[in-house]
Amino acid sequence: MKAIVIGATGAVGQDLVKTLLYDDRYETVTTFTRRPLGFTHPKIESFIVDFDRPDTWRRLVKGDVLFSALGTSLKQAGSKEAQYRVDHDYQLAFARAARENGVPAMVLVSSLGADPSSRFFYMKLKGIIEKDVEALQFPGLTILRPPSLIRKRAKRPAETVSVKLFQLANTLGLFKTMAPVPTESVARKMADAGAHPSEGVKILSAQETRG
Repeated sequence: MKAIVIGATGAVGQDLVKTLLYDDRYETVTTFTRRPLGFTHPKIESFIVDFDRPDTWRRLVKGDVLFSALGTSLKQAGSKEAQYRVDHDYQLAFARAARENGVPAMVLVSSLGADPSSRFFYMKLKGIIEKDVEALQFPGLTILRPPSLIRKRAKRPAETVSVKLFQLANTLGLFKTMAPVPTESVARKMADAGAHPSEGVKILSAQETRG
């Protein structure tokens, strides 16, 4: 299979690329990023692109499955408008290009609580991108809704503390649905979903993104 990955420099994306590279089910991994990956591999074909100029990369989005782990935080983006552009507009542009080029399957990382009618901006944003990607009618679309993520290189102290609190709560039998999941687990689930595309739309719950 030929994999296409956007969001390859993020926490989940990095683990996904490494998972795909050592998965014999995938022959090639094509990445589209705004900055260099930082490493090379015989299976990788990498493109550094301007996400705001789809005319320069649209024709290159070809393969068997599009994986999207693209996303940013409000703090990193600087504003809700900027976060919406990354988490919605960029993802949708790549999904649309893939569909136009005949890519039959897509695997999308969303979030626990995604809902286009949510009063919370992030959950609403994730719900909207889910709905808009579904409208493209991929023959196979898998959406993962993980809870908060355990990153190997968490940069924010508050993030590390919140993850540890959830882990403690989980050992006590509390908040099991919301207990953080390692990025490596999400990456493995994505690789499996891509190798065995669903028919129609399949949503993996927070619990199903574990393991």
